[in-house]
Amino acid sequence: MADVVRFTRRGSEKRGAAGGLLDARADGRFEGYASLFGIADAGGDTVARGAFARGLKGRGPRGVKLLYQHIAAEPLGVWTELYEDAVGLFVRGRVLTELSRGRDVLALMREGALDGLSIGFKTIRARTDAKTRRRTIIEADLWEVSVVTFPMLAGARVTRVG
Repeated sequence: MADVVRFTRRGSEKRGAAGGLLDARADGRFEGYASLFGIADAGGDTVARGAFARGLKGRGPRGVKLLYQHIAAEPLGVWTELYEDAVGLFVRGRVLTELSRGRDVLALMREGALDGLSIGFKTIRARTDAKTRRRTIIEADLWEVSVVTFPMLAGARVTRVG
């Protein structure tokens, strides 16, 4: 798997408890991978590269909701970037610190206590291997990406908090 590229802004970085880069300012920005291509989740599903491309082109980042723990009544902020790269579905967003839940989540993310990401989607096309009965998602309509305590895909994590 390719290394995650981490970036810093204006040289004002420090290492956080989770090993991610933390910016000295509390602006609510964060990023990570919400899905990793070709890696099975806890349910045995894998996502193929390109699975989100069509939906993201149509929806854009503002059309995908940023939720807390997949709870539709708990929007947490906004996505500013969502795109596929060689690794998976990269996401960059901003938790709204004007919300009490946003401040709580941001504090937990900074300490590494809350670092999971999880996708909510509708499967458009998939194939199931006849021998293993494992499903590969070929095309998915992405509705939301949530910050979660326990992601189905262990590697779907927040990698940077600003």
